Amino acid sequence: MGNGVPRCHHRRVGTPGADAQVLTCSTAGVPPVEAFDHWRDLISDTFVPLTATPTSGRPFRGELRVVTHPAVQLTEVRAAGQHVRRTRSLIAGSSEDYLLASIQLGGRGRVEQDGRTAELTPGAMSFYDSTRPYTLHFDDAFEQLVVQLPRRPLLAAAGIGDDAVHVTAIALHAEGPGSVLAGFFASLSLLHDRDPVGARQLSAHAPGLLASALRLAAGDRPVGADGAALDRERVLAHLRAHAADPGLDADAVARACHLSRRALFRLFEGRADSFADTLRALRVERAAALLVARPDRSVAAVGTACGFAGEAQFHRAFRAVTGRTPAEHRGGTRRQ
Repeated sequence: MGNGVPRCHHRRVGTPGADAQVLTCSTAGVPPVEAFDHWRDLISDTFVPLTATPTSGRPFRGELRVVTHPAVQLTEVRAAGQHVRRTRSLIAGSSEDYLLASIQLGGRGRVEQDGRTAELTPGAMSFYDSTRPYTLHFDDAFEQLVVQLPRRPLLAAAGIGDDAVHVTAIALHAEGPGSVLAGFFASLSLLHDRDPVGARQLSAHAPGLLASALRLAAGDRPVGADGAALDRERVLAHLRAHAADPGLDADAVARACHLSRRALFRLFEGRADSFADTLRALRVERAAALLVARPDRSVAAVGTACGFAGEAQFHRAFRAVTGRTPAEHRGGTRRQ
């Protein structure tokens, strides 16, 4: 860092095979005259090399919380106003090749790239590409969640090719389908502290969900079978993110995904698993991992933590999906 004083704290969370690396960094304790230079170093180390200027002469404060799962990096940013630029000279001097998605959590922001400007209000998200110049504007204090993945695999997964120029600096607003995807990543960022096993399982879906967001940014709002596939993907994302909520039902999912109840059930017609079967399977999958990862928790407590209304319901569901009881699963896994 610029002042030579480390301000980051590393720790590991979770259980073997299900851990995530967590890094917290801030300007706390840095002399005010050096705070913004320190911040510039922090964001350049965390994302890609950047230049930045504060928007006021007041003492600057900023904090980053980086959660790196095997499949995705999530960074919570809380800071005072600033303008951040990725310039051609910085690009020429580095080899970073990422797509980043900013999800606005508080305050307002603007993303400028490829001749477009995306206005970000809470709940909205927008992409930008590290291989071309961009500017991020935050006139006042703000909070964001930044999702970062390698560019080429993500574009390939979205079926967009090797050129992201048509998906950058386009706002996916909070009132649209992008809100479901933004909600998933915001929830995932918070989940790992209380349920690292569940967080790791959910993080595996991050690239596919971000690819869906890219298709939305590209204007891919198809009708017919393709449109149904996208709606189904949004529903599954919501189920994965909220399966532990015992109050989650078809009406709640339909409202969250901007679908009618009838349209929701139509997405599962002709498939082996109904809506209820899918939700039950997701809860059981999570419970199976938690039974092994948390032997100190009772079977009933695990069931409650995974969205089941009671122990009897949990036993019936677990046996129906896995063919054995929760206790048998826990004991059999230990003997392996």
